Amino acid sequence: MNPSDIVQFLQEHPDFFDEHSTLLTDLTVGHPHTGHAISLTERQLIALRDRIAHLEDKFAELLSFGEENDGISAKVHRLTVSLLEAEDFEAIRRVIYLHLQEDFAVPHVAFRVWNSVLTRSGPEFLPVGEEVRFFSGDLMQPYCGTPALREATGWFGPASRLIRSVALVPLRRDEQTFGMLAMGSEDPERFYPEMGTLYVTRIGEMVSAALIRQLG
Repeated sequence: MNPSDIVQFLQEHPDFFDEHSTLLTDLTVGHPHTGHAISLTERQLIALRDRIAHLEDKFAELLSFGEENDGISAKVHRLTVSLLEAEDFEAIRRVIYLHLQEDFAVPHVAFRVWNSVLTRSGPEFLPVGEEVRFFSGDLMQPYCGTPALREATGWFGPASRLIRSVALVPLRRDEQTFGMLAMGSEDPERFYPEMGTLYVTRIGEMVSAALIRQLG
C-alpha cells in the first residue's frame, strides 16, 4: 500500500479508529514544534489549539478593521453635517480644509472648480490645463498612488516637491466633471493603488453636492 491507499482507506472507513481506539495512543507522530514523539490524540489537540489561535488572530484583525472603519465613518459623518450647515462657498471651503486636514489628518489639501455657473476669487477658481480636465473626466474612481499630474501636485504650493502620494478625486454634477479634489502626503504609503476608495468616493460626492448647491 502506498500513502494514498491508506488515506483513501481511512476516508472510506471513518469508524476505523472507533474500532481500534488503542491505536490513537499507541501510534506516535512528531510534535509540530519540537519534533518529539507524541500520540495522535495529542497531535490533534495541538492542531486544534493552533487553529483556534489562528482564528483568534483573524477575529482580532477583523475587530481592528471594524473599529478603524467606525472611526472613518464618524469622520465622514462630521464632514457631512458641517457641509450641510455651511451657508456659502467660503464656509464650504473652510469645512473642506478643516476636516480633511485636521480630522482626517491629510497634510495637504487643494481643489479646483471649472465650468461652474458662479465663480469666486481664490485659487480654487484658477484655470486648469486640459491634462487635468481629461484626467479627472476619465476617472472611474478616485486615483490613489504616486503623483500622477504635475499641475495638480503644484496646487499644494511649496510643499509640492515633497509630495510622495496623492488621492485625486473627481467632482461631478451628474456625469459631468466640474472639478477635482486633491489630497497629498509626504508618506508614500498614505495613498496607494490597492487601498479602498469607498470613503474617498463618498467624500468626493459630498463635496460635489455642497459646491453645486452654492455655485450651480
